[in-house]
Amino acid sequence: MKSESIITSKSFQFALKIVRANQRIIKSNKDNVLSKQLFRSGTSIGANIVESGGAYSRKDFEFKLSIAYKEARETAYWLKLIEANMLLEKEELKELHEGVEELQKLIGSAIITLRKNSVK
Repeated sequence: MKSESIITSKSFQFALKIVRANQRIIKSNKDNVLSKQLFRSGTSIGANIVESGGAYSRKDFEFKLSIAYKEARETAYWLKLIEANMLLEKEELKELHEGVEELQKLIGSAIITLRKNSVK
């Protein structure tokens, strides 16, 4: 069995945290619209990373990683809105912000490396 990449593992762990955060927001009967948006974008990061593993070309691989990067940026936005509306505890928000920032850096680095290597 092929071992899982760091970026795949981290995006999966982040998605688990997003699912739990979404459940806490819903359980508290707070803003369900923001939690749904966070859920969609936050879990989509890992889904797109996994999908990139089945890419049919280098360009398709880069495209799918780019979508994951955009989803990470969107997730950061929803987290800011959730924070501004005090829908989650500060410590949990801090952990989620750090997680999505790390994913943005990992995905961004992978995209930059792909682009540098395709120029050669």
